[in-house]
Amino acid sequence: MDNSYNKPSKGGQQTMRVPTTHRSAMKNPSVAMPVEVGGQRGIKNPFIIPGLKKVAVDSQLNPNYSFENYVEGECNRLARSAGFAVASKPGGTAFNPLLIYGGVGLGKTHLAHAIGIEIKNNHPNKTVLYVSSEKFTQQFIESVRNNSQNDFIHFYQMIDVLIIDDVQFFAGKEKTQDVFFHIFNHLHQTGKQLVLTSDKPPVEMQGIEQRLLSRFKWGLSADLQVPSLETRIAILQKKMYIEGIELPKDVVEYLAYSITTNIRELEGALISVIAQSSLNKKAITLDLAKQMIDKFVKNTAREVSIDYIQKVVCDYFNLPIELLKSKTRKREVVQARQIAMYFAKQMTKASLASIGAHCGGKDHATVLHACKTVNNLMETDKRFKGYISDLEKKIAIQ
Repeated sequence: MDNSYNKPSKGGQQTMRVPTTHRSAMKNPSVAMPVEVGGQRGIKNPFIIPGLKKVAVDSQLNPNYSFENYVEGECNRLARSAGFAVASKPGGTAFNPLLIYGGVGLGKTHLAHAIGIEIKNNHPNKTVLYVSSEKFTQQFIESVRNNSQNDFIHFYQMIDVLIIDDVQFFAGKEKTQDVFFHIFNHLHQTGKQLVLTSDKPPVEMQGIEQRLLSRFKWGLSADLQVPSLETRIAILQKKMYIEGIELPKDVVEYLAYSITTNIRELEGALISVIAQSSLNKKAITLDLAKQMIDKFVKNTAREVSIDYIQKVVCDYFNLPIELLKSKTRKREVVQARQIAMYFAKQMTKASLASIGAHCGGKDHATVLHACKTVNNLMETDKRFKGYISDLEKKIAIQ
């Protein structure tokens, strides 16, 4: 936009020519202009001229995504600790930018919002903004269309804490990457905090300019891994506490054992079980959970987990799962362990080495021996064959 000065007026003073769209904002600069961004009218996104009074910016943070609602486990401890450090001292740690990366549904967006919320709690005067990479791109395209790129850049340069979600979607968008590069530089050089999320680390990002990738590596890259069984159970228990509901222990465990790689799907499954029970006026039982899971998970053939197989086998023989994974050579434990290995080989795509590792650190030869033993016993022992038949029905998703 043209911010040049007009010729001196009769009084000898210079006047600044301001576009019509900004005049109302200058009359009442504390009020943010509702602008149309990416087809959505009413979102507070006040691109402003330098020198105007600082405008209150809606942080676009979801209050439900707080640290209080974020379950910590081995899978996310580094990222959560770094996020907490950044929230205590934004722009004042070595974690700038803080890049959080991980697969779909592992809690990147939740953690990004939690950092923003904690910063607002600790530093109420800080201007915090959460924006997805798609929204950022839409806003930039809109500014080009309206010839207001300078306003767009100035707006983002005044943010104290900028949180960009899914930066991998900048891939292939050269102009967007170029403008973000300049915004990034300005914020970093002036001690402002940047928090970024991505589905992969910088070294694996494709279609992102090297100069941007190098800056992504300036701070800390912290990954979110697949949550352990204990963490998945804790996540479900936390969700139940927040929602004020109770579920039978075996249903909670079944959900945690069945959905292993996506927290969003795990929480969605919990809500679906509750909805099925409420709408159909049925009690929440393990059978109901099994029916729902079969419909809930994608229409591809679903693979049960080794963890779940071990749980069903241990419950059937009334053994603690720790004993199954121990080095003990007691006959009943060895037999249960061999059965778990047999079903793991039959029902999962896990390698023999992986199955052995899950069953007390055994090698692949031990797994092969276990499968051979189970097959032999099924042919010679009717009672044992009955065990296998019962367990097969219990493990299978009806």
